[in-house]
Amino acid sequence: QVQLVESGGGLVQAGESLSLSCAASGSIVSINAMGWYRQAPGNQRELVAAIGRTGSAKYADSVKGRFTISRDNAKNTVSLQMSSLKPEDTANYYCNAGTVTYYEGGLYRRLLEVWGQGTLVTVSS
Repeated sequence: QVQLVESGGGLVQAGESLSLSCAASGSIVSINAMGWYRQAPGNQRELVAAIGRTGSAKYADSVKGRFTISRDNAKNTVSLQMSSLKPEDTANYYCNAGTVTYYEGGLYRRLLEVWGQGTLVTVSS
């Protein structure tokens, strides 16, 4: 089985920085895109940033210039460096892995999407 485990959430003040990390576990062969989504109370889950295997990244307009996504394909990890945080960045942040190929039970298997359990980021004004 494949699991994503996030870490790094917490409480910070506006203007400060915070880094999130996500590690995928299991007998993973490859992961296509990895990304971070967030969901604030009463809002829909939205894409924050995503990165492909080659390192090409895209960001939500609201975080461009403040957040940086990176990944380590060898370690199956993805990170999100957040700076100049604003109160409106407060949300549960979820790690996402798209098209995960893994080896289990003597077979290569594929999952279209895997989600982490989420980590809370709170930015106080």
